[in-house]
Amino acid sequence: MPPALESATRPASLGDASAIRTRVWDLPTRVFHWALTVAVIGQLATGFGGVMEWHFRIGYAVLSLLLFRVIWGFVGGRWSRFAAFAYSPGSVVNYLRGRPHPDHLIGHSPLGAFSVFALLAILALQVATGLVADDEVMSAGPLTRFVSGATVSLATGWHTLVGKWIVIALVSLHVLAVLFYVAVKRRRLVRPMISGDKLVADGRAAPSRDDAASRLLALVVFAACAAFAAWIASLRA
Repeated sequence: MPPALESATRPASLGDASAIRTRVWDLPTRVFHWALTVAVIGQLATGFGGVMEWHFRIGYAVLSLLLFRVIWGFVGGRWSRFAAFAYSPGSVVNYLRGRPHPDHLIGHSPLGAFSVFALLAILALQVATGLVADDEVMSAGPLTRFVSGATVSLATGWHTLVGKWIVIALVSLHVLAVLFYVAVKRRRLVRPMISGDKLVADGRAAPSRDDAASRLLALVVFAACAAFAAWIASLRA
């Protein structure tokens, strides 16, 4: 690999004089990440514990967060947008062969992007099936009366018997991948998701917008998403 390309595809370090601190993860994305983490843990705990009233409440919070992330994936900061980590098959192959694009070391890598999309998809499916699930004992989703009995039965089976284990598997894989990158590749993934900043070589990466206006926009978007989730909750008999 030519020296210039090797330098461009190597993570910046504290000792790299050419590296500058760059805002990669905007505040709304960071709040979403940690709020979803807490909410998913709460969902699993209340689900296994049979605390169904809180299971529903946290489920509506997850719905709000997922709706927000979908919208923020189009209007959020540079590195939070789906376009920034929706990689082509060729780009993924090059990454796996050890020829990463410089962008792979700034935002989500191709494997990290796959993890994000997979988690968002399975959580969305869990929320959707939960809204039309019915255990016929003590709890039923708010939308059960709008779908057929066959759909309710299928959704309930997926939500209670299959989906939750896939969520656990994906979350576990995500945590293991983060530990691998920290321990083996010496790449800090947790700290930037707290501070929002990464050291970027040569300062060539465009920072994510993270000012008062963008944060206000995020607050308005989330309020709208939460209002929609509250309306869905109000349909529960």
